[in-house]
Amino acid sequence: MTKKIAVLTGAGISTSAGIPDFRGPDGVWTKHPDQMSVYDIDAFLHDQEAREYSWRWQKESPVWNAQPGAAHKALVKLEQAGMLTLLATQNFDALHEKAGNSPDIIVNLHGTIGTSHCMKCHAKYNTADIMAKLDEEPDPRCHRKLKYKNDMLCNGMIKTDVVYFGEALPDGAMEKSYSLATKADELWVIGSTLEVFPAASIVPVAAQAGVPITIMNMGRTQYDRLATRLIREDIAVALPQLVDETIAANS
Repeated sequence: MTKKIAVLTGAGISTSAGIPDFRGPDGVWTKHPDQMSVYDIDAFLHDQEAREYSWRWQKESPVWNAQPGAAHKALVKLEQAGMLTLLATQNFDALHEKAGNSPDIIVNLHGTIGTSHCMKCHAKYNTADIMAKLDEEPDPRCHRKLKYKNDMLCNGMIKTDVVYFGEALPDGAMEKSYSLATKADELWVIGSTLEVFPAASIVPVAAQAGVPITIMNMGRTQYDRLATRLIREDIAVALPQLVDETIAANS
């Protein structure tokens, strides 16, 4: 019987791919609290300067240019072995998609920078297309022609699918995560401080359902007591090792 493994990833899996975390001791927001306004929905909606700054900051951020690391690739291997049933992530860097995990098992709890949408007509965009034209259009607008308005351009504001402060999580994201985490044979937490809710609540919910929990994180978390296995090693090394051992033990 193939073992079903649910995974929750946080900033720690992406720091090895060159993305600084946001809330750790050296985090972007710890050192520069003013940068949090980049992801403030009220500022984005009501201030063109804030909107242009938000777009420019995201384009120049390591989040946008990063490539998947060894840890991301290990989770692709776990999926290819038929063992990964859920990949819930607190990261919005789209690195799990870039690495090759299937969108069917990825739940972007805090949204994703990989795609964008029009806030007026809800047209969908690839963020890469918008970033490519950002110099010409620093405050990106929707170019969709509205059939019911004689092909008039929509001109609505475009925003990345990252969940900004003040916005709700994507529809059904937590429900799907709870459901798959409680049905799994194991839950692995990779590189999350488990401080941000509701994402962190996946751990106690799974624990209550009797699912054994592995926490792989350099620092302590508030749910370490619920873990059956704690791994405090470099994720880029420890996760590929754990994946290989798990696949070997299941074959």
